[in-house]
Amino acid sequence: MRIARWLVVAAAVAALAPLACTTTTFQSTWRAPEAKPLQMKGAKVVGVFLSKSATVRHKGEDAMARELTARGAQGVPAYTVLTDDEAKDPEAAKAKLDSLGFAGAVVMRVVGRETDVHYAPGVWVGPRYRHFWGYWRWGWGAVYEPRYLAVDRVVKVETLVYSITQDELVWAGVSKTVDARHVDDLVSDLSQALTKQMQKDGLLPPS
Repeated sequence: MRIARWLVVAAAVAALAPLACTTTTFQSTWRAPEAKPLQMKGAKVVGVFLSKSATVRHKGEDAMARELTARGAQGVPAYTVLTDDEAKDPEAAKAKLDSLGFAGAVVMRVVGRETDVHYAPGVWVGPRYRHFWGYWRWGWGAVYEPRYLAVDRVVKVETLVYSITQDELVWAGVSKTVDARHVDDLVSDLSQALTKQMQKDGLLPPS
């Protein structure tokens, strides 16, 4: 009986998983005072996702390249033009990117991970809570109800936008993404939030 109950609970959680919504908000941003609106259309922009895991890095940079290209730039994953040795050697990386005509770079780095657990008890003075045995009867019946307990995966990312031609930082921000289960989802949602924020900051033209 207990196993059957856990199977029902597992099925309920699995059914709810696809409905989880990834959301990104920026906690802090900075814009270079002299920065002018960026001309993304047709520009070669390299996407760099800093990670010790080659798999995570490749997925992140692939996702970044897709998002950059969707916004009019020529997005290129860094791993497709830089070897591991070149990526770790600033002089070699600079020579390669300069020779290939890259105008800009977007760099992302995960700077924190945490788990937020939220409990929504409703109204404690309601009839279900007022009497001990009334709560006892109701509480045991609702103890496995998924909607009362939510675990959010929170990822904090530092995003830097550079002008390679000027070798200057143009824009920077630290974001918080909730419910990012895959690096593709993280980068996609973060890119959308980044575009809106940079439009708000006057660095990108309105959509």
